[in-house]
Amino acid sequence: MEYEIVKLEEKKAAGIKARTNNMSPDMGAVIGGLWGRFYSEGIYESIPGKTNDKVLGIYTEYDKDAASDYTIVVACEVDGKEELPGDAVLVTIPAGNYARFIAKGELHEAVAKCWQEIWSMDLPRTFACDFEEYQNDGMDETEIHIYVGLKE
Repeated sequence: MEYEIVKLEEKKAAGIKARTNNMSPDMGAVIGGLWGRFYSEGIYESIPGKTNDKVLGIYTEYDKDAASDYTIVVACEVDGKEELPGDAVLVTIPAGNYARFIAKGELHEAVAKCWQEIWSMDLPRTFACDFEEYQNDGMDETEIHIYVGLKE
């Protein structure tokens, strides 16, 4: 699978979070439920200081003792200067080198296929922060940029 290495500046993002594990039988429900809440409860609309209209799926706080435990945050990029509503949290996407993959097609299939290929690659990952950046809001024909944190 092709990718390019990009150097990103630090970004701030605001959204809602949950903790899960890829081996957990309810992982899909946890992640799907988070995405559902983000839109159905008006969280996206209520977050102030958005810097663009893209939505992010951020994977962070990997458990060092159990590599498959992580926190997922469904968020949008913000300037980080305004108070957040409700249970929204502010997270930092660290500056650094990232492998950027581009997935296109039906949203769920494209994301799942791309991650399966990433997991099979021998990348020098940091396991500090990886994220998906949704370029549009389509379900059938979408484009997602997936950034995987790399060691320097």
